Amino acid sequence: MSFTAEVKDELSRIDGDDVTCALAELSALMRVCGTLSFRGTGRYSIRIATETGSVARTAMRLVHNYLDLQTMLTVRKSVQRKTRNYLIEIPEQERLGDDLVTLGILVPGRGLASGVPEHLLTTDEAVCSFVRGAFMAGGFVADPRGDFHLEIAVSGEDFAHDIVGLVDRMGVHARLNRRRGSYAVYLKSFEDVRKLLTDMGATRSSRAVERVRQLKSVKNDVNRRVNAELANERRSSRSGADQLHLVSRVSETLGLDTLPPALREFCVLRRQHPEMSLAELGRLCDPPASKSAMYHRVLRLQQMSQES
Repeated sequence: MSFTAEVKDELSRIDGDDVTCALAELSALMRVCGTLSFRGTGRYSIRIATETGSVARTAMRLVHNYLDLQTMLTVRKSVQRKTRNYLIEIPEQERLGDDLVTLGILVPGRGLASGVPEHLLTTDEAVCSFVRGAFMAGGFVADPRGDFHLEIAVSGEDFAHDIVGLVDRMGVHARLNRRRGSYAVYLKSFEDVRKLLTDMGATRSSRAVERVRQLKSVKNDVNRRVNAELANERRSSRSGADQLHLVSRVSETLGLDTLPPALREFCVLRRQHPEMSLAELGRLCDPPASKSAMYHRVLRLQQMSQES
């Protein structure tokens, strides 16, 4: 099961008692993956199509529990894609028109609504429910172990901008991308995706995301430390080679016996331990010398070599 399917399965099991929240979720489900048909004045039918069983299950539950409408469910299996297709049909019936107005899908005297149903979104809980319904119908969230992001695909520019506004009301930053005539509400930040999952009710999935983020953080920290150590080793190796060359030049031109004791001690130790850093070399001195003191010995040797 993909991570998206796991999240939607978890969301499908949320069954609250608040009627407004339930209607907000159903409204988003119908708007994103439903198709409304007109059969003359006041005559409507709806088809909700999805490839996700949890989405079909949620839509059926909400329609039956809160609207008491007749539905027909058809399940087909795609041989080529090896998936099931779920088609929920809500045929023409007396109450359907009024229910569509209640859901904010129809506006009396104006036809189809272009934006979100503000009359249903008066509480933070209802906003979260509406965004949950939109995600259930058109959402995708990548596996957090890879290139992590979340998106909700919708139709209609006004509706898409309103979804971004609702997500912003939840304290989550989203951006809008246009794709082949449709729109994608897009989140890429780990923290934004985790918060949105939590607010929609996918707490188990949110915890899974947090665990992956912590693991990635540990791995990145280890990688940074290893890279830093490797870089230090490379710098030490280059510095050691340069210092060996300096010691050889000073030995040939001045002779080690002519050097002050501290400089002579450095030259001897560098020849004996070409792989060591200055700090490590300083600990072998008698008495031990700091890294700074060893560096000044190198500078003094360089000066003497240039003057000779």
